Amino acid sequence: MKVVAFKRELQGTGASRRLRISGQTPGIIYGGAEAPVTIALDHNALYHALKKEAFHGAVLDLEIDGKVQKVLLRDFQMHAYKQLVLHADFQRVDANQPVHVKVALHFENAEVSPAVKLHGATISHVTNEIEVSCLPGQLPEFITVDLTNMDVGTSLHASNLTLPEGVTLITHGSDLTIATASIPAGQVAAEAAATEEKK
Repeated sequence: MKVVAFKRELQGTGASRRLRISGQTPGIIYGGAEAPVTIALDHNALYHALKKEAFHGAVLDLEIDGKVQKVLLRDFQMHAYKQLVLHADFQRVDANQPVHVKVALHFENAEVSPAVKLHGATISHVTNEIEVSCLPGQLPEFITVDLTNMDVGTSLHASNLTLPEGVTLITHGSDLTIATASIPAGQVAAEAAATEEKK
């Protein structure tokens, strides 16, 4: 994905406020061998890009003055109640250096799992993203979570995921729970009552 930015000379709260009034969002690019560069981005283009899942986890082509740099979106601040992006941080990436990135999870096949098909259970997504390490060129847009074998009372953990080649999970010492399957409390109570009536 491509992002067009402009070098920003003026800094400070007043300058940032004027930028936002003119329809732009202040930002910064940092990392790598070069010094950090303050930038301005078109607010509307950035706002709509942030709605796309790939924008948050993909290596982006950031163009400044005709020169393209490979970057990752590292952080952004939204206004508390307005649809306004206040600031965006981008980090330069080196094609030969691994990056640590949070990647979105896409859940599939819940409806054919024993938990749902046989028991009418609910599968809860405990987390919607995981942290991985890989070279920028191997960064997946998302990771698929196959729920085909989920049954009631079971959990799916990060160690159960099938990761693309070259992608390593960052666990921070714990095997993160990804999804759980359980029968809703109301349904359990209703089934218990039905059993009682039959006696």
